[in-house]
Amino acid sequence: MSPEPKLTRRRFLGQSAVIGCSLAASPLLTPVSFAAAPWDTRLVVIVLRGGMDGLDVVRPYGAPEFAALRGGQDGADEGERLDLDGFFALNPALAPLMPLWQREELGFVHAVSTPYRDKRSHFDGQDLLEAGTSSLAGARDGWLNRMLGQLPGVEPRTAFAIGYGEMKLLDGPVAVADWAPDADLVISPQAMQLAELVMQQDPAFHAALGEAMMLSGSGAGGERGKPHVKVAEFAAEQLRGETRVASFSINGWDTHRQQSRNIRRALERLSETILTLQSGVGPGIWSKTAIVAMTEFGRTVRLNGTGGTDHGTGGAMLLAGGAIRGGRVFGDWPGLDEADLYDRRDLMPTGDVRAPAAWLMRGLAGLDRGTLERIVFPGLDMAGDPGLLR
Repeated sequence: MSPEPKLTRRRFLGQSAVIGCSLAASPLLTPVSFAAAPWDTRLVVIVLRGGMDGLDVVRPYGAPEFAALRGGQDGADEGERLDLDGFFALNPALAPLMPLWQREELGFVHAVSTPYRDKRSHFDGQDLLEAGTSSLAGARDGWLNRMLGQLPGVEPRTAFAIGYGEMKLLDGPVAVADWAPDADLVISPQAMQLAELVMQQDPAFHAALGEAMMLSGSGAGGERGKPHVKVAEFAAEQLRGETRVASFSINGWDTHRQQSRNIRRALERLSETILTLQSGVGPGIWSKTAIVAMTEFGRTVRLNGTGGTDHGTGGAMLLAGGAIRGGRVFGDWPGLDEADLYDRRDLMPTGDVRAPAAWLMRGLAGLDRGTLERIVFPGLDMAGDPGLLR
């Protein structure tokens, strides 16, 4: 007979029927996780699942090949080009973020990727992105969890996860708490008494029950609305308090068809999410906040026959927040001539997407370079400091 599965704190919070409890989460979002600790800065990591096309988000209109590859995608013909620096232009769907760019609270890193190459699988690409390792061999935890393990004062409420699934970048031995949009805990007073009696000898499970009750009653789950906005509102609420690290996903970046329409919708969600975080945390916390949005891989430089793009390699990451030294596009631009492309089809990656994240953690949490390169991101060479923080 197979042994019963171990009832962990995460399993208790996530299962739908334990002593009359029911936790329901939105299927529209993957998990969001949070962490609280003694340091005073905030780090928000957004995983853009599906492979965001960095060439469409931060458009290199100054490259002579770009117009031919993308059919005038820079918006010059429509008079809507959002020029950033004379070479790159911002996708018009991110126009609400232009004030952040002008205040140097928004930036981008171009031509970056994980070490993942060639197979172009969303599953493997996302697993490697969240593991933060050079390969998937032996990867058992996530890089944000490893970061938390190197910092003092981290407690169970130092981390939160939202949704049924897992944010793998927070998987690991450091405990994280969980929250789901529209969580609904249904438990009678009698069942609550029984649960407390059963769990009074186990502080971890007693705390888990209390946390489930608290999360069920949270205002973030009560009002119907856009799921990504509700997540950002809840994240902001936590970041105003003890939480120091938050992580969640935004889906919808796999633009094989009709990319101009589909990526616009995804970018609008991303823009609303960032602005909701900004307004939610307030000026004081915003000034100490860094947001990094990263994806598993970029997309092909050429449009396909259905007006979309296929899975590629090099891409872009977005940085925002009052702690960011923005108003610039970071990275070593490789060019778009066919000889400069990866496999003659993709943007050539010239930087490791893990390096900017490592430099953010170095500046925000004070981790030393050796710890970041050996433990948080094993096998990473951070190279020179790109100056991402103020």
